[in-house]
Amino acid sequence: MFKHAIVRKPCKNFQFGISTSNLGKPDYQRALVQHSKYVEALRKCNLSVLELNGNDRFPDSTFVEDTAIVDREFAVITSLGAISRQGEEIEMSDKLKTFYDNVESIRKPGTLEGGDVMKVEEHYYIGLSNRTNNEGANQLKRILKRYGYSSSIIPLKKVLHLKTGISYLGDAILLVSGEFKNHHDFRKYNLIEVQESEAYATNSIRINEYVFIPEGYVNLKKQILNFSFKVIELEMSEFEKMDGGLSCLSLRF
Repeated sequence: MFKHAIVRKPCKNFQFGISTSNLGKPDYQRALVQHSKYVEALRKCNLSVLELNGNDRFPDSTFVEDTAIVDREFAVITSLGAISRQGEEIEMSDKLKTFYDNVESIRKPGTLEGGDVMKVEEHYYIGLSNRTNNEGANQLKRILKRYGYSSSIIPLKKVLHLKTGISYLGDAILLVSGEFKNHHDFRKYNLIEVQESEAYATNSIRINEYVFIPEGYVNLKKQILNFSFKVIELEMSEFEKMDGGLSCLSLRF
């Protein structure tokens, strides 16, 4: 059960962040509204939400998930792979020290972003991407081992981050799209295959009794409801324009 979440409001320079989506510039006011609905949904799941102010120095800083890995007993401050984002993790480190006695760090030349890290029960999957390198992944593996967790490294072919194309909903259920549909590492799980036309919605998240999914993905919603989950749909259009998904907007622990 998650009890806490940390989020950061989109900053005024949000539109100048990194994006490959070709969906146009985000509408800042609309992004603020969508973000506030997201926070509302977190509170509906009985989470205590720490909401940080937007930081104009870092256009992508609303995507707080990339700055840390959070678990029950420890947090790991990441080493961001995108040069324009390096420094976002500093304030997050300070905030997490108020929640955790054990705060670890990934050290350069290692790079690691939270979007490349997926926990499935007592095992962690770490994606090797343009943002997470071998050194960063192996540092995380060593940290996880100290805390009793196993881990494995998954080289990525097309997606930006591991969790762009795969999400864990609990109860041995994974949402998968693209390169993960026939991936040998995930065959042992109960897979919900996401249609290519709905691939963006693969980045959905389970929070306590609910699954958050982006609004407007009818087929995936139907599949998730078949598993008797309660669903909260959230409008994510402005974050999709900036390559961001539902998991990216919070740290949950």
